[in-house]
Amino acid sequence: MSLLTKIENTISQRSAQVLLVLLAYFSFVDHIPMVWQQGFLTFSTLIKDCLMWVIPAAVTFFIAATIRSFERRAPVLILSLLVFEICSNVLSVTYGALCAGLSQSFVTLAPISDSGAALPLLWRLGVKIPSWWAADKGAILGVTLGLVAAFARTPHLDEALRRGAHLFTTLLTKGFARLIPLFVLGFVAQMYHKGLVAQLSSFAPLLIALVIFIVLYVSFLFLVSAAGVRNWWSHVRNLLPAGAIALTSGCSLSTMPWTIKGAAKNMESPELAQAVIPATTNFQQIGDAIANAFFCFLIYTHFMGHTPSVSVWSIFTVAFVMGRFAATAMLGGAIFVMLPIYIKYLNFSAEMVTLILALNVLFDPIITSSNVMANGALCRVFERAWQRVQHFAGAKAAPSLS
Repeated sequence: MSLLTKIENTISQRSAQVLLVLLAYFSFVDHIPMVWQQGFLTFSTLIKDCLMWVIPAAVTFFIAATIRSFERRAPVLILSLLVFEICSNVLSVTYGALCAGLSQSFVTLAPISDSGAALPLLWRLGVKIPSWWAADKGAILGVTLGLVAAFARTPHLDEALRRGAHLFTTLLTKGFARLIPLFVLGFVAQMYHKGLVAQLSSFAPLLIALVIFIVLYVSFLFLVSAAGVRNWWSHVRNLLPAGAIALTSGCSLSTMPWTIKGAAKNMESPELAQAVIPATTNFQQIGDAIANAFFCFLIYTHFMGHTPSVSVWSIFTVAFVMGRFAATAMLGGAIFVMLPIYIKYLNFSAEMVTLILALNVLFDPIITSSNVMANGALCRVFERAWQRVQHFAGAKAAPSLS
């Protein structure tokens, strides 16, 4: 591969684009006219407002399409897998919050305070979003439509759900996702003029701690997968190719053939990996759950001046897991489904949204790689759970996937 090709591939990565845009901004910030910086913020706010209108409908179609896709698979297997994935995501979110709380015991985060003037917007959409137009309402409608489609088997409804999911996937991944660098730029400009950027330096050691916490958690999953230390390394080694591809490509879906192949080597029923991995690739994202719970907990504490209460965090955890389920049908750009959840349940401001979005983009390779490795390990863990379900139900045959 030539040097020029490598540079082009690097620049095409969203994280590299964000870094380049922010580097250019901070290098020339003193020479950028104020009206331009107001324009940056106005455009970022416009993107956010549009997202708040789009997301409820997108969530409806994503959840409905996902539930509809389960129709042809074994009901008991799908129910077991769904419960397993929900539990693993809840545990991951809880682990991320506990790690963030533990990190704060040795790294103190001072509360954020505005020390400058806010940038005024040049213009903003004047249409207020009604209270009933929200992601949680879209989730309820999506579940309802998905169940109707699964049991009624109406061709017109199936086609409408398929087209709707495809439309919103394209809109988010081909439209909004490509605007991430500019979306971040406007709110970073706002943070700069408020004097907030310099106050975020205390995050650095915590981000290093996050990487360590993720590695420890994924290692523990492989320990459970291998049922001890003896076969631990062989289980890890079988999934390393998939993890390496995810680290460099930043895409869980593109690693699926290698993930299935690696997970199958660790299982007693290798064919089960062909059903479990495709069903969990987008929903059961362990690294994503840990990282975003970690980010949310720290950002909330840093900006609000106190940790979230148990009730606030519990409600947020339920909404977060539902949000991950909504993003199952969307290939990439899932962060846009989660932003309204952060805004509604944790009262995230525009600056807080910008920070967590930037952290997600910058940490994407590590998060994606840990997602793939964890899914591979959990595939074997689920196989054990599935064997227990079969034993409890009195089934002695191999799992039916038809």
